[in-house]
Amino acid sequence: MERPPALVGFASAVVLVAGLLLILRTGGARTPVADAAPPPLTVTTHLPEWRAPGVRVLVAGFAASREHIVLRADGRSVASTTAGRFGRYVVRFAAARPGRYHLSIAGAGRSRQVGVLTVRPVVVEAVGDITFGEQVGPAIATHGAGYPWAGVARALRSADVTTGNLETSVSTRGVAAVKEYTFRGEPSALAPLASLAGFDVLTLANNHTADYGRDALLDTVRHVRAAGIQTIGAGVNAVQARRPAVIERGGLRLAFLGYSDVNPAGFTATSTAPGTAAADVAAITDDVHAALRRADVAVCFFHWGIELHATPTSRQQLFAAACLNAGARLVLGAHPHVLGGLSRPTPRSLVAWTLGNFVFPSSGVTARTAILRVDLDSRGVRAFRFLPVAIDGFRPRLQR
Repeated sequence: MERPPALVGFASAVVLVAGLLLILRTGGARTPVADAAPPPLTVTTHLPEWRAPGVRVLVAGFAASREHIVLRADGRSVASTTAGRFGRYVVRFAAARPGRYHLSIAGAGRSRQVGVLTVRPVVVEAVGDITFGEQVGPAIATHGAGYPWAGVARALRSADVTTGNLETSVSTRGVAAVKEYTFRGEPSALAPLASLAGFDVLTLANNHTADYGRDALLDTVRHVRAAGIQTIGAGVNAVQARRPAVIERGGLRLAFLGYSDVNPAGFTATSTAPGTAAADVAAITDDVHAALRRADVAVCFFHWGIELHATPTSRQQLFAAACLNAGARLVLGAHPHVLGGLSRPTPRSLVAWTLGNFVFPSSGVTARTAILRVDLDSRGVRAFRFLPVAIDGFRPRLQR
């Protein structure tokens, strides 16, 4: 039955009055509703296996919109950020000292473990002259390509980066240059340098890489790279010969450059001809500056000095200064065939004037050599030491 209009109007008025009384009684407040729970605090990145001191680690994830996020290392706040509008956060941390750091993130009354970060220096090992010439080649043919490396392979392989001076042509082509000594070896001799001894970079800037001509030099570059080792100091032209090899370990980018100050006629690369990179102060300065735009630490490897003289000449000092003034932190040298001393121009730089022989026919003073082990971080050299080595004929053996 339809209600009379008067009754409908009266009922609506009663409801309206009751609502007004309720509003007056409660002060206009809405009925309380429980606050929504914040979104979970999450981490979406995984920590790397290790990082070098001074190299930043990124931790990212999601939190509440505009939430303040703190990164803690061993319970200590080391960095912070504010999450974005949609909760995304990114926080960065660089440990200055080696160690194991337990990382966690914290927000508004909550926290989450990130993991354990290992921080340690990048270990670089450097050695002197390596050849496949003279009696080395025939011995490899008889005993196998790993024969010269048995006494040092484990020590070399333990480094993060291993480098040396490959003072030989590796090719089956070409005619020997007219000079007192010419060295050449088979491409098969290269494989153990990577697989057994762990070499990462070889400098070809020396006075023997082009012993069998420019084509053989280019063969040497190709064969070394085919073995899985980067080359420096030689190439199809001067620009390529001066290009750095860049290697990353523990997040630290290392740039290696190679130069020779011992340049037989026809060995030096030009703008149009293959060869080795000649040592030149202006070129070195430009090259190191350019390398440091791609890398954190620059290393220069020179072929220089006087045979059987460990004391550096004024030219060696000139070129070392050019590298260091341009920003390099480690300078390595070879050619004199004897082990020389070390200089520490600054607390974070090092010069090894001559690393002596390594896999090279040796006797007497030339048979006493070493592996140079250097610890690097983002600021340069942290520590260094020689690992003594004795050469038996041409086979290096680590001394205990």
